[in-house]
Amino acid sequence: MLLALELLPHLSVEVLQTFGGLFVLLAISSVIVWLKNQRRFDFSDELTARTVTWWGIVLCLFVAIVASKLTAIILLGVISFFAMREYFHLVSVRESDKPVLIWALLSVPVQFYWVSIGWIGMFLVFIPVYMFILLPTRIVLGGNTDGFVKAVGAIQWGLMTTVFSLSHAAMLVTMPLSETPHVDPVWFSESARLGYGPALLVLLLVLTQLNDIAQFCWGKALGRRKILPSVSPGKTVVGMVGGVCTTVVIAGIVGPWLTVFDLPRALMAGLIVGLAGFGGDVCISAIKRDLGVKDSGSFLPGHGGLLDRLDSLTFAAPLFFHFTYYFYG
Repeated sequence: MLLALELLPHLSVEVLQTFGGLFVLLAISSVIVWLKNQRRFDFSDELTARTVTWWGIVLCLFVAIVASKLTAIILLGVISFFAMREYFHLVSVRESDKPVLIWALLSVPVQFYWVSIGWIGMFLVFIPVYMFILLPTRIVLGGNTDGFVKAVGAIQWGLMTTVFSLSHAAMLVTMPLSETPHVDPVWFSESARLGYGPALLVLLLVLTQLNDIAQFCWGKALGRRKILPSVSPGKTVVGMVGGVCTTVVIAGIVGPWLTVFDLPRALMAGLIVGLAGFGGDVCISAIKRDLGVKDSGSFLPGHGGLLDRLDSLTFAAPLFFHFTYYFYG
């Protein structure tokens, strides 16, 4: 492990151990799926497809984070690009607006460039200010006012959700630990201090995905009362509450060990991720229901499209970032 840390100075031993734990969980899940399918992998089975896809997701993330901080940022940028492309395939836009979509897609490398150089000021205003002004101006220059509000709203929503929101996850990687944080990180080990940014990203992703899984499991096991039947029939009150509570507990256990958070702020971070993740999930569900589609795509076998997997992260990432930045940035 010491040799690994010498070769990977941007990571902490806790990050590597976390990935080790994830691989162990995936291996156990694979064995369970194999036994369920009578000692074979049935790739037509949804559970098998989900498990295989999870292997791919975790491996890609592991390779990217281990390679370098820049590689992790590039991976998230690529994911953001294809998520927005998937979103634009779902929403209907006027023929005159299609050139504007290219402008929106080209904003992805620009936004993630600000992330890569750590320019937090431009990172925070480029899309909410500059692109907010530029895109509708370009749209109106086409001279077509019929459906203008709908077109602007659809494009701006996609840009904010799939690019601006997700870029906050990437910004965690480059966020430096303040020499005078608002809260003294007394729990923070010297090893974890070295991998401060990547550890925050790993914690956010782990909490977000476990929140989804916990809400699903609680809902299936004990959920009876639907919380939003007209938006997401599978969501229940018990599922939401149980998922959020589970996320808070996991954050309280893992957060102080893996990242800069002390116990109270780790619990707060878990609560933020749990509630925000639920909000992102149901909002993306509302979009799909409005458009009359079950899944946003078929990019991830067993899961659907990228937006189906990233829905919770779109709301959780910005809130988690600003919460962390306020106390420790």
